[in-house]
Amino acid sequence: MARVSDPSVTVTPLAPGMYRVEHEGRNEIVYVAGSVGDRWIFWEGQVFRGEWGGPDGVAGRKSDDVAGPDKVRPIYKLQPTSLTAPMPARVIRILVQPGAAVKKGDTLVMLEAMKMELPVRAPADGKVAAVHCRDGELVQADAVLIDLE
Repeated sequence: MARVSDPSVTVTPLAPGMYRVEHEGRNEIVYVAGSVGDRWIFWEGQVFRGEWGGPDGVAGRKSDDVAGPDKVRPIYKLQPTSLTAPMPARVIRILVQPGAAVKKGDTLVMLEAMKMELPVRAPADGKVAAVHCRDGELVQADAVLIDLE
């Protein structure tokens, strides 16, 4: 069983890089890849990337820390999610500004490619950290358009 910060969560290793997470009556499969300093997590159709707290993969503690729920630190720190262009396209409308709160499914940027409009939508609820494009700009495939927190 893996160490987690919530005692109501059970994590069971199933295979290398594959875990079953049980919480509030739900069972979900989570895949983990990468090195200790650069983990990639695939969960519910989304990819998350971040750093583990310490060299052994567990959040570090100072010697004066006291165990208990009020002293548990998060083990995994998420980095912003970057939304990229799916193909070469022209930015026709940017619908958000940095700092804007967005909901899963909200259209953030409209692109045009091959005479079709392509909406770039928020994969989850969050906040716009940065906008890396401007109206009328030509962008290449995989160009970062928006960062979400």
